[in-house]
Amino acid sequence: MPDAKPELNWDRVKKFSAQVSNDIGAAMLGAMSYIGDRLGIFKSLAESTPLTSVELAEKTGLDERYLREWLGAMTAAQYLSYDPVSKRYSMPAENAMILAREESPFFMGGFIQGIIPNLSVTPKVLEAFRTGKGVRQSEYPPETFESMERSSANMYRNQLLKHWLPAMPQVVRALEEGGSALDVGCGSGRCAIALAQRFPKAKIFGYDAHPGSLERARNNARAAGLGERISFQAVDCTRLPAAKFDFISTFDVVHDSIDPVGLMSSIHAALRPGGTYLMVEVNVSARLEDNISAMGRMMYSMSTLYCMSVSLGGGGAGIGACMGEEKARELATAAGFSSFERLPVKDLFSVLYELKP
Repeated sequence: MPDAKPELNWDRVKKFSAQVSNDIGAAMLGAMSYIGDRLGIFKSLAESTPLTSVELAEKTGLDERYLREWLGAMTAAQYLSYDPVSKRYSMPAENAMILAREESPFFMGGFIQGIIPNLSVTPKVLEAFRTGKGVRQSEYPPETFESMERSSANMYRNQLLKHWLPAMPQVVRALEEGGSALDVGCGSGRCAIALAQRFPKAKIFGYDAHPGSLERARNNARAAGLGERISFQAVDCTRLPAAKFDFISTFDVVHDSIDPVGLMSSIHAALRPGGTYLMVEVNVSARLEDNISAMGRMMYSMSTLYCMSVSLGGGGAGIGACMGEEKARELATAAGFSSFERLPVKDLFSVLYELKP
């Protein structure tokens, strides 16, 4: 006799239905947020006294009817405040720190900008589910990398110089005395620029394999008046020059690299005696049960759409963003590092590992 089917708990069905409805709404709101960021609507609201939709249209030069619908979505999501008497909308100062203030340590405009370019690659990722081959980095639109620059800018502006480097006094000392620093997977060059500004005597390098990012890095360095002080090069970072650098850094690079052990072995060989490698990775666990959270939801999704897929697209390991400390230690050992220490720095998004030869 077949087993009887368990009776459904209809309260759970209704509760989960509400959760899925909320998640669908969040996905749709992501598109609305992208529009608000790219068209400068968030910044216009943050810089203004309460406005009607008509006044906002006059201020921004955008269509009032579209703005009115957009304002409805943002008000329903509690991104904005609304006075039904005056029919005016405003952005709370606290919300502006996340949505409109580029200099804020909590600004998330870069992540918002990344929503649409990452989703645009979803059909290719879908096909990769069938083939297992992944999506090559070159298949992502340029805006993907622009959004990465914006999303990481706060890391370098508010964390690296003020909190992270002071946790490694030997690195500060070496760079102040004119040592050399290399950022591997330098992207748009923000780390190298921050180091060059802080350590005028140091020799600063940035290596990457992505041509578009290197072009942005050079332009950013010139805009900062540092074009002659930083060397940005297209390099296979599994073949770095030996014993050249006092300090090497990677920022969310190892987990999406094609050959993580090869990359870290090359970094090991490129450090001078007494040098330091700073490996910055995502502050999540390797255990799924520890990541059942909003952060976990975001990172597994981003990893599927980019990090893991890019690595697999190059025929690589496909470790993914949620590799955790145990995997980082395993890779460090395989690469030949004798010292691996998790730095006592608290950060919502990042975890810092200090490695020495």
